Amino acid sequence: MKKRSWAEPYKIKMVEPLKMLSKQERLKAIKDAGYNTFLLRSEDVYIDLLTDSGTSAMSDRQWAGMMLGDEAYAGSRNFYHLEETVQNVYGYKHLVPTHQGRAAEHMISKILIKKGDFIPGNMYFTTTKLHQEMAGAKFVDVIVDEAHDPNSEYPFKGDIDLNKLQALIDKVGADKIPYVAMATTVNMAGGQPISLGNLKAVRELTQKHGIDIVHDMTRVAENAYMIQQKEAGYQDKTVAEIVKEINLLTDHATMSAKKDALVNIGGFLATNDPEVFQEARNMVVVYEGLHTYGGLAGRDMEAMAIGIKESVADGHQRARIGQVQYLGDLLLKAGVPIVKPVGTHGVFLDAKAFYPQLTQDEFPAQTLAAELYVDSGVRAMERGVVSAGRNAETGKHNYPKLELVRLTIPRRVYTQAHMDVVAESVIEVYEKAKEASGLKMVYEPKYLRFFQARFEKL
Repeated sequence: MKKRSWAEPYKIKMVEPLKMLSKQERLKAIKDAGYNTFLLRSEDVYIDLLTDSGTSAMSDRQWAGMMLGDEAYAGSRNFYHLEETVQNVYGYKHLVPTHQGRAAEHMISKILIKKGDFIPGNMYFTTTKLHQEMAGAKFVDVIVDEAHDPNSEYPFKGDIDLNKLQALIDKVGADKIPYVAMATTVNMAGGQPISLGNLKAVRELTQKHGIDIVHDMTRVAENAYMIQQKEAGYQDKTVAEIVKEINLLTDHATMSAKKDALVNIGGFLATNDPEVFQEARNMVVVYEGLHTYGGLAGRDMEAMAIGIKESVADGHQRARIGQVQYLGDLLLKAGVPIVKPVGTHGVFLDAKAFYPQLTQDEFPAQTLAAELYVDSGVRAMERGVVSAGRNAETGKHNYPKLELVRLTIPRRVYTQAHMDVVAESVIEVYEKAKEASGLKMVYEPKYLRFFQARFEKL
């Protein structure tokens, strides 16, 4: 049977006009922003692929739910709807709402980590690693080697290498490892998923040594769709069923609802441990707000509860990830070097392959993001040496093997025609790559420098 085309499982009800600056205006804008796409004004951006965090389009059901916001300071009915939804859809017993994911990372790090601990995980993420370090731990990357190779076609590059994990346990002792950090999917590797077979093996190993698993479930539904498509034995399971199976193999979870759950703000800490729950519920009052709102308005919690249910629909994930795959296929056909296989939330350009003439000290990924904006007004973001920061002991740059630019696709926002425009711009920049010169950093903040660092052309 001939393969049929698919279309988005929604129709457009409202539009937001965009403006396109001239090339000279874009050159001035990126220079004024210190060649950092985070410092551009959004009104100067044509197609915004900076992030999928908080940039999704909400459904009419979510907007209707916003009108049902119970803004009582304590005991909002929207909190209880959200709590019930997290328990039913995700399977965790206890919920502490937060204004976004990094607040949950902050709390779980302070609760579980002691100074001198080690946190193994499937590749670092910027805010997660920072909170672990600020709590006194050292992050150790135990992801499979394939994750560091942009050309590897391994389908589950988010998997943990069990030998690396066991080696760390043998070296430092299980009592120095409070938990394994397991992300679904792995952002810094190119939106790469984990497999359930690997998670089950990690669960067996951690239980043997009395080690918890903290699940960064920011894109768990997207990961579940990839399992459905690629892992043997799951083709007949729904995304919702696979999501529940993933979560039941973990102890605690941090969630930035600004991704999977289709809201513009919000997150939570979820746990099955009543003692961790009680401590977090007390801590959230200090840092965020009362335990029944956690820094969120009631209307935001209502939109989140509805968005969670929408996120696990098979049709939604098929269209969401299908659009990412569509852009990736366009670039692969044109011979553009990208991370393979194409991940779930964006297409990641291999900046080292774009600019072999530049060293990492000349910031090739930062350069590529700037050049892409100048060419077309498309805003992407750096995921390389700038994002990796500095070694806390030596003060020198961390040099990751992957030097990437992320084209992150917001959910339910852009059309396939927008993806065509993006692809044409990337191809144009790639064809002119030999002409590019690098950048030098002229301002660097102390924490998470990629957000605010400034650069000048070499």
